[in-house]
Amino acid sequence: MAAMEEEEEEKALLEEEDSLTEGTERPAEKPMAAFCDPQRLAHRLLALALMCFLGFGSYFCYDNPAALQTQIQRDMKVNTAQFMALYAWYSWPNVILCFFGGFLIDRVFGIRWGTIIFSCFVCIGQVVFAVGAISNAFWLMEAGRFVFGIGGESLAVAQNTYAVSWFKGKELNLVFGLQLSMARIGSTVNMNIMGWVYSRVQDLLGSTGHTTLGIALFIGGVTCIFSLVCALILAYLDKRAEKILCKEQGKTGEVIKLTDVKDFSLSLWLIFIICVCYYVAVFPFIGLGNIVYVISAPMSPVFGFLVDKVGKNITWVICAVVTTLASHIMLAFTFWNPWVAMCLLGVAYSLLACALWPMVAFVVPEHQLGTAYGFMQSIQNLGLAIIAIAAVSLIAVVMLYFVDYLRGGDLNWSAKKREKLQRQAVAEAKRREKIRRQNEDDLAKLQPKNDFSLRNSCLTTVFVTYLHWLTEVC
Repeated sequence: MAAMEEEEEEKALLEEEDSLTEGTERPAEKPMAAFCDPQRLAHRLLALALMCFLGFGSYFCYDNPAALQTQIQRDMKVNTAQFMALYAWYSWPNVILCFFGGFLIDRVFGIRWGTIIFSCFVCIGQVVFAVGAISNAFWLMEAGRFVFGIGGESLAVAQNTYAVSWFKGKELNLVFGLQLSMARIGSTVNMNIMGWVYSRVQDLLGSTGHTTLGIALFIGGVTCIFSLVCALILAYLDKRAEKILCKEQGKTGEVIKLTDVKDFSLSLWLIFIICVCYYVAVFPFIGLGNIVYVISAPMSPVFGFLVDKVGKNITWVICAVVTTLASHIMLAFTFWNPWVAMCLLGVAYSLLACALWPMVAFVVPEHQLGTAYGFMQSIQNLGLAIIAIAAVSLIAVVMLYFVDYLRGGDLNWSAKKREKLQRQAVAEAKRREKIRRQNEDDLAKLQPKNDFSLRNSCLTTVFVTYLHWLTEVC
């Protein structure tokens, strides 16, 4: 027994020595540079820059048709309705595709592959769009816009999911503000530079035409390739951070299903409603001028930082909605310079985006973020499409009312008045018919039946005339 106890003590001592030796021989891990450490601010700022540029190409090329509307209609020989189809082919599919894009990010591709795939769709769509212009095939340009739309809105969903994955916490509102700012910069730069690009290509070729238009669109597509490169680098950094931090970002062991939509909380549905109702009130003004984008670009990061420091997201959303209402009142009921109201609208638009979109991450589990943001984008597109049609219908109905009123028409009469007037019309028709028949009878009596009757009628007329003359003479 004693021998066995001694052997056990020796083994324990040897194990302790081995552990001490290993501890002394193991080299100390060198701390990573701040730019390479996923937990350090410098590395996260690099990721943030890539996230911001991730959507730059998409937003830049989205409004290529608007920046080159005159050139497209002239070179492709299309009317305004055909030109607007370039936006319809982008927007209508995204009523559904945004939601499925978010679902694919959550369930199938993952955030990294999903972002790369959607970026590829954006690049391919822009290339097809440009090839359609070069080959003078407008239907191919429409197909390119459809492919571009498949990736464009879903890429925005991936961008939001990336932001939450890296910055969920105190910096999230600022990150959304910066992403919004970069998107607005992309749209503004496009509106101001694509016309100049077309002019330079025109000078190079010596003439205008569909070839000049296609080359200009190809040049604009370089921004999409730049965004694809950002997606590839960001995917590598995200994979590296996952390995270094020993965690699988965006995975919680839970499986997302399409039926989970019915389990979304009331708070999330209210956020969806706010999003739709607000954007349908703002986007028509954005279409009339870029001042809202110009104001939004510098103000979005400022408001994002402010919301991060103060919190109270709902309070900020209320302030944004009230400010937007005030700007609408100024435009409708005052004679002030409209620039004042539009600048105020730009400020409110920036504030709402910084405070509203991050709230989704606070009420949705991480494994459902892509689906939630995709659904939010989908109903926003649906709301914008329906409201735009409803607005046109409302304008037409109001015009019809005034035209009918000025012309004294019967389109807006009550049922009782319409019935009364109908009875009067029937009675008037009967009276007219009675008078017509009476006239026919009288005329028939005056008409002669034969030559003898005609001679007697003429003699009677002469005799009556002669008697009348004699009476006057006497």
